[in-house]
Amino acid sequence: MAKYFDVHPVDPQPRAIDQIVTLLRDDALIAYPTDSCYALGARLDSHSATQRIRDIRHLGDKHHFTLVCADFAQLGQLVKIDNAAFRAIKASTPGSYTFILPATSEVPRRLAHPKKKTVGVRIPDHAVTQAILRALGEPLLSSTLLLPGEDEPMTQGWEIKEALDHQVDAVVDSGDCGTEPTTVVDFSSGTAEVVRVGAGDPSRFE
Repeated sequence: MAKYFDVHPVDPQPRAIDQIVTLLRDDALIAYPTDSCYALGARLDSHSATQRIRDIRHLGDKHHFTLVCADFAQLGQLVKIDNAAFRAIKASTPGSYTFILPATSEVPRRLAHPKKKTVGVRIPDHAVTQAILRALGEPLLSSTLLLPGEDEPMTQGWEIKEALDHQVDAVVDSGDCGTEPTTVVDFSSGTAEVVRVGAGDPSRFE
């Protein structure tokens, strides 16, 4: 059964955050809130959690996982960014955007796109996510909590606990965080291409 954490959305309780991070360091897969939908999250080097996310969401090997970062310094270790992309991304983070960029050698090969060698990265604007990332001290491997056959992600922690009780190790509930996914901007060709319009304002990249 998944452990259930009721965490304040603006002022997360340090004890709860510490317990969540302890689980993550022990190879756990968690469901957690972001500034754009609930997501599934685990440590980057957790092979088992990566496969569990694929199994839960029925994902193929071409799926772009997202690496969720606390700040720009962390993001810069994972992807190659030219000056134009740097300025555009810096000006719009933290926020509800995912950026697709060429992966550095810091990213495990199994997490990058098999042909393009790209990966999705983001810096969320959510107090609970940021508290987890800061306490963990490293990015989270992440994927939107959208179940197969569903049109929208789940929005209630208790629903997630009920549906995935035996498939995740913990559910972090901080209330409704919406159903609109991130806006996805692909910088891998050198120029910005908005490939999905979501919660983040796409006009700055068009």
